[in-house]
Amino acid sequence: MPEPIRTIELTDPRAMRAYAHPVRLELIGLLRRHGPMTATQAAVLLGESSGTCSFHFRQLEKYGFCEAAGGGKGREKPWRATAMATSWASTPEDPRLADAEQHLNLVVLQRYVDDITRWLADRGSDPPEWREALGFGDVALPLTRDELAALRSDVEALVRPYLRRLTGNADAPPGARRVRFVHFEFPDRDDESAP
Repeated sequence: MPEPIRTIELTDPRAMRAYAHPVRLELIGLLRRHGPMTATQAAVLLGESSGTCSFHFRQLEKYGFCEAAGGGKGREKPWRATAMATSWASTPEDPRLADAEQHLNLVVLQRYVDDITRWLADRGSDPPEWREALGFGDVALPLTRDELAALRSDVEALVRPYLRRLTGNADAPPGARRVRFVHFEFPDRDDESAP
């Protein structure tokens, strides 16, 4: 059984708003994928200034998303992620939290769209076997709320065996590449049976 992935659950609207910044999302992604790095190293990878990255690392630290990894000074101080995943409520009752959640969802969604757009633009450079294996699609299924929850749980169960590779408890086989698995489940607005 894979070790659980440490997750930060956002319940503070200020933390949600702090996290909902494109550069900060990129920085956390870098730390989670590549491990500790300095603002200077992150700046090279993101095409930002080291000062910008340093500022955003400090903002992320303020809300517990990253911490100093030890060693170094100033902009040469390495940072590390405090968790490998972040989650937040999808229907908070508090209006301030609901507003922050909606903003965060839109920023994250735009990041997914940008990533998928880049992949579509660059996929011609992938070997044919990878182009055939990768893809996307959708289907509109008539489901109850409980069936939707069960489907989501089933999808999470399909992904779970691969999580050991993220926690370091298993090695990826030769030829493995990092693959983004993005999924959405939401009611169809055009469904005539909707309340």
